[in-house]
Amino acid sequence: MKEREHLIYKYLRSSKRFPHIWCPGCGIGILLGALVRAIDGGGYSKDDIVLISGIGCSGRLPTYVDFNTLHTTHGRALTFATGIKLANPSLKVIVVMGDGDATAIGGNHFIHAARRNIGITSIVINNQTYGMTGGQFSPTTPFGLRTSSSPYGNLESTFDICGLAREAGATFVARSTVYHARLLEEMIGLAILKEGFSVVEVMSHCTTYFGREIGLESPVEMMKWQRDNAVRVEKAEELSEEELRNKIVIGVLVDREAPTYHELYEKLIAKCRLEDNAL
Repeated sequence: MKEREHLIYKYLRSSKRFPHIWCPGCGIGILLGALVRAIDGGGYSKDDIVLISGIGCSGRLPTYVDFNTLHTTHGRALTFATGIKLANPSLKVIVVMGDGDATAIGGNHFIHAARRNIGITSIVINNQTYGMTGGQFSPTTPFGLRTSSSPYGNLESTFDICGLAREAGATFVARSTVYHARLLEEMIGLAILKEGFSVVEVMSHCTTYFGREIGLESPVEMMKWQRDNAVRVEKAEELSEEELRNKIVIGVLVDREAPTYHELYEKLIAKCRLEDNAL
């Protein structure tokens, strides 16, 4: 393969904005690679894609890729994405958020985007902390963990992102770790293909803040932990609740069909125009 045909040169804005802002060993780079490969494998034109982010460690990701991109405000990425999808339903709209961005300040938007089943691919990078602002506990931080904002231990229960997406109405829900990079690529590809609201939770690692609090001091150690504690969904169905405690269930968790909001919206507009013309 010729050097200029490599995906780096095809999809990344390699002439600017580098080196990137992520810490050495951060899992977001693995997610970026999986996302680019999934888009390339799907045969989409770069003009077909709109990549949107909010604020946080993942917020800079759209800056690095040569798609239609938008860097929005904290917790509001899905609202911008909704407007874009309604304005041009032919676009593949992908939103990248962190766990805090998506489920704390953006929690209501996440719930209602799923409830509406609008055709957006939502990628939530879950590193279980607020990595950009100092390692405070987030909605997904394990109970009891000491963080910069919970020096005596986190008193809040851990939030189940995929469980919320399922119950709120998302038609495709999947989870992978960044260790399972090929599975992650596959899950993103399936999510983009889905017409309704799709969610891919990406279990990543924060080596700067989260790792040191759980006694894992290097990216290699943290990725080995992902490897050793991830369970494929097919295997998980054979295990008890106790056996699955503290495990990460990976794979496709939900895949169902339902009318999408933008399809219903277009039908309503067409109906109203017919009625107006009949007057």
